[in-house]
Order: sequence, then C-alpha cells, then structure tokens
Amino acid sequence: MLKRIFLPSIIIILGYGFWLSPDFQTICAGVAIFLFGMLSLDSGFRIFTGGVLEKLLAATTDRLWKSIGFGVVTTSLMQSSSLVTVISISFLSAGLIGLSQGIGIIFGANIGTTTGAWLIAGVGLKVNISVYAMPMLVFGALFVYQRSKPIKGVGYILAGMGFLFLGIHFMKEGFDAFRGNIDLTLYALPGIKGLLVYTLLGAAATVIMQSSHATLVITITALSSGQLEYTNALALAIGANVGTTVTAILGALGANIQGKRLAGAHLVFNVITGAVALILIAPLQHMVDQTALLLDIADDNFTLKLSLFHTLFNVGGVLIMLPFITRLETMLIKLLPEEASTNELLLKNASGVSAITDTPAPQPEVRRARHLAPASLIYPDTALHVLIKEVNDLADRVLAVITYGLYCNFDAVKSDQPIESIMTVSDKKLFSENIDDLYKTEIKGVYSDIIEFAAKSQPQMSPAQNRLVFELKTACRNAVEALKDIKHLRKNLHRSMFSDDTRVIEQYERLRHDLVKLIREITLIRNRPDKGSLLSVDRARVHLEKADVAGSGELDQLIRQGAIPGSVVTSLMNDFHYAHAVGQKLITMVELLQGASSTGDSAIDSELTLDASEISEVIEEIGQRDDKPDLSSKDKGIQDAR
Repeated sequence: MLKRIFLPSIIIILGYGFWLSPDFQTICAGVAIFLFGMLSLDSGFRIFTGGVLEKLLAATTDRLWKSIGFGVVTTSLMQSSSLVTVISISFLSAGLIGLSQGIGIIFGANIGTTTGAWLIAGVGLKVNISVYAMPMLVFGALFVYQRSKPIKGVGYILAGMGFLFLGIHFMKEGFDAFRGNIDLTLYALPGIKGLLVYTLLGAAATVIMQSSHATLVITITALSSGQLEYTNALALAIGANVGTTVTAILGALGANIQGKRLAGAHLVFNVITGAVALILIAPLQHMVDQTALLLDIADDNFTLKLSLFHTLFNVGGVLIMLPFITRLETMLIKLLPEEASTNELLLKNASGVSAITDTPAPQPEVRRARHLAPASLIYPDTALHVLIKEVNDLADRVLAVITYGLYCNFDAVKSDQPIESIMTVSDKKLFSENIDDLYKTEIKGVYSDIIEFAAKSQPQMSPAQNRLVFELKTACRNAVEALKDIKHLRKNLHRSMFSDDTRVIEQYERLRHDLVKLIREITLIRNRPDKGSLLSVDRARVHLEKADVAGSGELDQLIRQGAIPGSVVTSLMNDFHYAHAVGQKLITMVELLQGASSTGDSAIDSELTLDASEISEVIEEIGQRDDKPDLSSKDKGIQDAR
C-alpha cells in the first residue's frame, strides 16, 4: 500500500515545487543527473568482470587491513559506499568472501566515501567543472556505442563521471540562484533539537535517493551557497551515513543468511558511529577546528571543514569498532543462525512412517535451491560461482536418489565398505519410497530454480561464461534423465530381487553391482578436480562398456547356454539398456562438472584429455581386475561363459 502511495506523492510534491520555483527545478535536475551518473559508473565497472573480481578478492581480502583497503579503494573509484556494500553482500552470499572480510570491506567503504566529499569541497565548488563534464559526455557516448566491451566500459565510466560533474554544477547553480529568492537558513535549528531533526532529514534523503554520496553533495553545495548552517550540515552528514544502511538492508533481502549478517554488521557499525558522533559533537567540532588550523584551512571554509568532520568521524568509528570485530561476528551468527540444510533425503516407507526413526513422518516439502540468492545475480562471477555450487549439490542429491532406487544407502556407497555388503537388503520397507515422489520433492524444485537462475544470469555473461552455464545445464539434464531411467529400471529390479528364480536374481545382482560400483567411482572422482579425476572418468567409461552384456553380445551367449530363462529375456535386455544409459549419463554429468569446477572457463580443459596410450593402459588395467560380486557356485559357469 505504501509503495503505491509513495511514487505519486513524490511526483505531486516535485511538480508543485517546480511550479513554485525554477531554481528548485534546477537543483532537482542536478540531483537526477548526479544519480544517473552513478548508475552509468556502476554499468561501466560491471563490464570489467569475467573473473577479475574473484581474483582481486582473493588477493586483497585475506587480511583484515587488506579488506579495509579494498573497501576504501573501490568506494573511492565507484563513489558509492552503498554500491560497494551491495556488491560485498553479493560476494558473501556466493561464498567468495567470509563474514569478517565483508565487515572489513564495509569499514573501508565508510572511509572511502569521504574522498567524494573532499573532491567536491576542494575542487568541484571552486572551478567550473561543467567544462570538464562536456568532453567526458561526448567521448563517453562515442565509446558506449562500440562493440568492444572494454571500450564500452570506459565509455560508461566517462559518461558517469561527466554526469556526476554536470549534476554538481546544476546543484551549485540552483542553490546560488535559490539564495536570491528564499533564505533556507531561516529554517535552521540550534542545539540538540537541530542535531536530531537534521540527522533524520539526512537519513531520509539518503533512503529516498539510495545514495549517501548524493546527500553529501547536496549538503556541501547548500552549505557553500550559505543556505545551510554549519552545525545542521554536520548533522545531515551523520544522517547520510545512517541512511545508507537501508540500501544494504534492501540488498540483503535477496541474499542468503550470510548476506543478511553483513547487512546487520553495516547497520550496527553505522548506527553506533552515528550515535557516538552525535554524543561527542562538541569535542569533534573542536578537533575539526584544531586539525583545520594544522591543514591551513580557513576558519570560515565550512565546506572543507565539513569534509574533514566527515572523515574524522568515519575513521574514528572504524578505530572504535576494530577491536570488536570478532565479537560483532559472533553476535551476528548467534542472532542470525544459519538454517539447517542438508543433502540427506527425507524418506518414509509405504505406511507413511519415517524410514529412519520409524515415527510418523511429516509430508516432505519441495526442496528448493539453497545457494541461488537473487543478490548473486549482480555480477557474472558470483552468479557463476553459486550456480556451480548448486549444480554440484543437485548432482549429489540425484546420486543419492539413484542409489536409493538400487536399494542401497548412499552414505554406505561413499564409504569403503565392500560393495557386496552394501547391496544386502535386510528390510525392503526401508526402500519403499516411490522414485517419482522423491523426484518431485528432492530434485524438481531445485532443477527448476537452477534453470531459472541460469536464464537470468546469462545475458550479462561473457561468451566463455555462457558456454560454461550451458554445460552446467547439460550436466543437470543428464543427471535428471539418469534418474528417470532408474525409475523404469526399478520396476523389474524390485520384482526380481524378491523372486524365487535364482537365475533372474543373479543377473539383476550383477546389474546392481555394476551401477553401485560406478556410483562409488563417481563420488571418488568428484573429490579429485585434477588430471587423475579425468583418468578415472575414462576408466569408468571403459568399465561401463565392458559391463554392457547386451551391446557386447554376451547376453546372446547367456541365452544360448540357457543361463537365463526366456520369460525374462526382453525385460532383462531393456533393463541392461537402462543401466547402460544411466551409466553413460552419470559419467557425462561428472565429466562436465569436473571441467566446470576445475577450469571455470570451459567444461573440459584440453590439457586434461587422455591420449590413446593412456586409454590402452586403462583398458589393460580393467581387464586384469576382478570387479564382479562373489556369486554362488552355480554362477561359476556363467562367469566362465563370460
């Protein structure tokens, strides 16, 4: 309801102000141009990604002082602490940085935002910066229309700087002209009342414009034109710092719990430093006066003194909070605990009770993606990072469901227990869950989230990143199709496992053994993102081909020898076909995922492929291994026939 009222109200107020005063219109136009310049800067900096940000983060945030320095430099370049905060929330949500590193960046961003005040007060108000804005806008527009992304990025940055300068010029001109008609100093408020009211005004202005920098620019230009009292201007600067936390909170709404913790840290830091600045306003003013004398700043140069005050209270706030970073992190973790998340399947048997605790099981909710926060869409690097994590999680869950479909426990398969003992089924009720139901509750929701997130992230990605996203989606598709094949295979598998015909049981046990062994191999491969892992992939592929009794003609030989009854020949042929298809799709899935996790640019690194001699070695090694289960003596004849 408030959203519907807010925009029309602002339009009516602005329209009435434009009708009353053309000078007010000039000031508002300056603010609008300034904000548009910040958007252009943001667009320009986003182009220079594609892995650069992730590498920069790794090199510049491994220590607290480096994190603070990163915040200072990036905020000075982007001229927006709010933007740096939102980006940091995105990085934290993607797992690229830790909470303490994010807090360090927030501290640095508050110091970095003071550089803008110095530039405006020291240069922007003393020279006609619109002269510099014009060529920036011209060259910026020229570069923006080029196809080269780096040139386009430079164009956005030049245009952004030009709009920033032009906006400051219009605001200054508007306040200078405004002074001849209306004296805003008549509305000045002294004492504590003035501090509180103007602090709230500064916070409100920052919330509306979503930029503390814009609030500071308006404050400095109004102060330079004599339209604002110095003490009230100090309160506006404090309010601007507090108001910028709202942007962080809004940015954290689409983030995971880590992003929300960082927004909480930003809120705590800015509110505490703002409160300290208000309480110690008199000592701070005295410190500003004394420091101004040392820096040879004139006593009546209130714009530079405001910039100095802004710097002192932000740096002072960081110094006050630095010793408490660990406590702040602990408090945020306690207040905002991470939701328990696991890849374990919520299973219940046919009678509706838990397969684990044998108690009534609640109706399982549809599982959703846990890494794909909307905040991670801000930059392609973070989007790709969380997408890889989510697809790997989905792969693990698919393997768990497939293992369940083979009447085995996934944790046991991942262990070093003998496969024969893992395949022993003591109670079929433990595996009575319908595979279709498991797909709907455990897989389908996450799969759809991945596809939707990938579609939203791809437009801003580079061609190499888009290829990688396509391969990740292909890996998902192979995993899901393998699961659907298991669903078809399980019907006959269930019937055969509990039949009285030992010849049928023997063949299906062989089929189960081959697939369970393959799944174990895949889980081992997924923990080795190196050349050895891809060697194992080819080993698994060769093993799969040797296990294909239908394709190799071995099944025909078993039929001729009467080793399997004719009544189940067609079903067995179909089921071995399903098993072979499952194996192929799982191997393709793990191959794509290993390439994605290890290279980051392409699904499979050309340097990691195997040559013919290595393949021959693998085939020879497999030929020397006895990978079959220990069957009864009756099966020795079948083994010999093979």
